[in-house]
Amino acid sequence: MARTLDLEKHTVRKEAFVEAAMRLMQTKGYEQMSIQDLLDELGVSRGAFYHYFESKQALLSAMVDRIADQALSAVSPVVDDPALAAIPKLQGFFGGIAQYKTDRRALMLEFINVWKSDDMAVVRDRLRRTMIEKIAPMLARIIGQGVAEEVFSVDSPSETATILMSLMLGFQDSATDLYLARQAKTISYAQAEQALHTFAGAFERILGAQPGSIPIVDKRTLEVWFG
Repeated sequence: MARTLDLEKHTVRKEAFVEAAMRLMQTKGYEQMSIQDLLDELGVSRGAFYHYFESKQALLSAMVDRIADQALSAVSPVVDDPALAAIPKLQGFFGGIAQYKTDRRALMLEFINVWKSDDMAVVRDRLRRTMIEKIAPMLARIIGQGVAEEVFSVDSPSETATILMSLMLGFQDSATDLYLARQAKTISYAQAEQALHTFAGAFERILGAQPGSIPIVDKRTLEVWFG
């Protein structure tokens, strides 16, 4: 009881709401999860929630931001490793994000369930802008290193990073569509694999890299999500 009173007195931090919402989203689902469920989970009043969020959708947007931050933190050691060459860094970057999602598969599946809804248009647009702002500088560093190592051939690492981000966002949307199609059994595993490898080829061409040098999705990840 003392803990509840303390939380109420000081007002739960925004991060606590996000963390609790992510837990509830996995157990109840986003549509079934109510604001009252969240208040009960934390033992706080409705006013504490609206101190940070204007709506349930605003909370979802904050959860998306949290996931993006956590995924980037997971791959930062690879990107910052001075001993790694550019291509292994890029492979580690894609592989690390894929592993982050696989380790949280239940949560990612719930996001997929709500992602295509028209109500999520604002959240999707915000995520795209957030990803470009946060990821493009990391990609630019790797691309610049690759140019110096003569494994990439681009005129501007920063502009190329922005172009790759557009491709990555398209890749993410396509991967979601392919996953749903596989669940509906309207495409085969081989078709999903070929579609995703096509994106890898596009990355390589934009970077001026050798064909087959930058696998975006490894075999294990493909089997987990599309097998």
